[in-house]
Parts: sequence; C-alpha cells; structure tokens
Amino acid sequence: MKRLQLTALLERDGDGYTSLCPELDVASQGTTVEDATANLREAVELFLESASHAEIESRYHPEIIASRFEASYA
Repeated sequence: MKRLQLTALLERDGDGYTSLCPELDVASQGTTVEDATANLREAVELFLESASHAEIESRYHPEIIASRFEASYA
C-alpha cells in the first residue's frame, strides 16, 4: 500500500470551514476544523481509490510550500 504525505489548507467560511489538498486539488468542507480535515481525508482517499494511476500522477504536485506574509494597504 502506498502512502502520501499531503497538506490540508483550511479557511473559515461562514459557519464552517473549507479544506483543500493542494497536492491533488481536492476540496471538502466541515463545520469544525476537525470535521473539515476528516472530510478532506475521506475525499482524497475516495479520489485515490477511484482514479487511474495516470490521473493520480498527473494531478499529484508534491512541491507545495505554505508560507505566510504581511502586506500593506491604504
């Protein structure tokens, strides 16, 4: 069984959270951070189970760098 180390990016969205796995461009949502992360994991696992090897290889981008920065505005 192959295993991938993936990233979950979460953003507050109204009363819940949206979640994104940028390495595979798979998204989900949930009412809490934990729910959004669990739902994203499920969505990714379903994608990996149903996609062909070629599709996984074409969508998988492992070089994700998450960084925060500050910007000014008037």
